[in-house]
Amino acid sequence: MGYLLHVGATVICAHSGQAQATVPNMRVKVNNQQIVTQTEPFTVAGCKLTPQAGGPCATAQWTTAATRVKAGNMPVLLQDSQATCTPTGTPLTVVTTQTRVKGI
Repeated sequence: MGYLLHVGATVICAHSGQAQATVPNMRVKVNNQQIVTQTEPFTVAGCKLTPQAGGPCATAQWTTAATRVKAGNMPVLLQDSQATCTPTGTPLTVVTTQTRVKGI
């Protein structure tokens, strides 16, 4: 259980790069900002991992999401959802999100 993720949330890769949804859900909003579903890829900008070390993180795909809450028939992302970055395989971390609507 966690708060729903929205486009204004702060999401970072393991190397402090900023992750952002590429196609948020246009119909459902929380705090006047679109929510994000599991199928929407994220892009990562500003990853500090060097190419010599296998970086930088470029995109991320979410592997877990809400089990009971959907938007457009897709599971919504929650504050505790898990994602994996490509090409590094490291996780994304949700630092902040809205705190009004929770999902399971």
